[in-house]
Amino acid sequence: MMSFFERDIKAVYSSKKVPKLQSPILICGFPGSGYVGKLAIDHIIEELKCVHLADIYSSSFPPQVIIKNTGTVELMKNILYYAKDSGGKHDFLLLTGDAQPVNSKVEYLLGEEIINMAKNFGVTQIITLGAYITGMFVENPRIFGVATDDNGLKLLNSYNVSRIDNGSISGMNGILLGIGKIHNINGISLLGETSGYVIDANASKYILKKLLSIVHLEINMEDLDKKAKDTIMLIKSIERRIGDKNASGDEVQQMVQKKQP
Repeated sequence: MMSFFERDIKAVYSSKKVPKLQSPILICGFPGSGYVGKLAIDHIIEELKCVHLADIYSSSFPPQVIIKNTGTVELMKNILYYAKDSGGKHDFLLLTGDAQPVNSKVEYLLGEEIINMAKNFGVTQIITLGAYITGMFVENPRIFGVATDDNGLKLLNSYNVSRIDNGSISGMNGILLGIGKIHNINGISLLGETSGYVIDANASKYILKKLLSIVHLEINMEDLDKKAKDTIMLIKSIERRIGDKNASGDEVQQMVQKKQP
């Protein structure tokens, strides 16, 4: 009998009947610094009532299970959803997950698997959401971006996204853009300014608003607005405790751990 993990990556579709999508855009948000992209994509999935499409498992996800609010457990995985936008030119594939691979080779393999899945649905563009870490607390975070081509750069510029012109983007947010480019799928990455110390729903709110403008979507932001206000209150509390703001990173981290669940 073949092992479930005979391959490093295994995609399991929820139905044999796959949907036909119109020029879909793939939008991705993974767990990472501040959970900036993860909170944003999860909010879209909830508000658009997205349909589950597939689970993607990997032997390179952390060796643990996720405990659900029902008390049951599941293997760590990435999850692909879809939503049809009847009033627009594009449908959407939305990718979130419990973790990113801990092995760099499998990170590339997972990226290739996701891009191949996207190509099968005729994806025309990739947008990844993540964090731009500054180490500073800000109430009105800036949105930074990169693109795989000149048209993407023009798009970012037209929406007042600050262009990044050096450095690198680690993890799946970067890998998917790079592999997508090899496969002639253009993409952009939107990165929300965050300290890197807290789960930053405020940065998620700002990055999501920018994304919605770019893809011409409207959704209810109430729940994320509430979480963003909680983040701002946490930041103000930490700043008060720091006082002159000369506390070390370790001291700040200790404060954060006491304040967050």
